[in-house]
Amino acid sequence: MSAAAPRPGDIHEAPPTVRSLYLVRHAPAFDHDPVAWPDDALRPLTPTGQKRFRKTARGVKRLVGAVDVVLSSPFVRAWQTAEILTEAARWPAATQCGALEVGGDPDEVVQALIERSGVSAIALVGHEPGLHELAAYLICGHRDTTLFELKKGGVACVSLATEPQPGTAVLRWLVTPKQLRAVGS
Repeated sequence: MSAAAPRPGDIHEAPPTVRSLYLVRHAPAFDHDPVAWPDDALRPLTPTGQKRFRKTARGVKRLVGAVDVVLSSPFVRAWQTAEILTEAARWPAATQCGALEVGGDPDEVVQALIERSGVSAIALVGHEPGLHELAAYLICGHRDTTLFELKKGGVACVSLATEPQPGTAVLRWLVTPKQLRAVGS
């Protein structure tokens, strides 16, 4: 008996007990400028960053399909990225998660995931180095390992077979925005 060909969106399908986490780094934003944005949390995406991420989000939709929940840093650049995912990938509207802010604590993100224990596919929209520190914490059990570079607008998929705990996750894939734009074309 031959296996059926995969369908778009099947890449995140896994056994029912496995949870998929999609770590999404915010799209390209304006450079840090304390004169223009004295509060760095207010620094937005560039117009080019917004335009390119819309194309990237179409690739995300083809590769991932649907997610159940989107948690986002409340920083403007991450929030705008989440809004584009809602619009272009048809993902649910984001919920603010302070633990995803710049300098957030991976333990607080894990707690936010535990609070959503019945959800099988969750997207986390945030910043570096916080997202790769979270990935290292979930995969290796400690934060100080750099497993990969998550480019602006890039996405990593991490799977959990249990409730989120340090050292229990598996990196399933990592894609750049350029690869996602190619998939979405």
